[in-house]
Amino acid sequence: MKTLILAFAALFLISITACGQAGKDVPATVKSTFSQKFPKATNVEWGKENDKEWEAEFKMDGKEYSANFDIAGTWIETEYEISTKEIPASVKATFDKESLGYKIGESVVTENKDGRAYEFLLKKGETEIELIIDSNGKVIKKEQAEKEDEEDEKN
Repeated sequence: MKTLILAFAALFLISITACGQAGKDVPATVKSTFSQKFPKATNVEWGKENDKEWEAEFKMDGKEYSANFDIAGTWIETEYEISTKEIPASVKATFDKESLGYKIGESVVTENKDGRAYEFLLKKGETEIELIIDSNGKVIKKEQAEKEDEEDEKN
């Protein structure tokens, strides 16, 4: 029993150390750009998206955000969830027309160098649709959302 407890304690300490390392490994240019762009950010957690991209998850103004940066420190995009009350009128009109019969599963604002877009995951029964509308109310994308492979869900 003591061995089992010691093994769990060791695993816990290793996992804490591993998580902490990600923040330490973030390039200074990435951290600098992040600090300038999001000076009010709190509870920042860093992770590596891939070999060329870092992601910061943080809180700001009562919302949870994620922001991505390339390894040179260039901002790529920011995402955060919104409620239906926060959808601008120009987007809401298009949304209402395009989402008839569907329920909202998720509403996210995505900002990048090209501007702002509103992404919605809509559900009706077993069907899920991804709807993306730009800030002017134009549909950018509307298609059936990709579902995870059942094998992946079991693992």
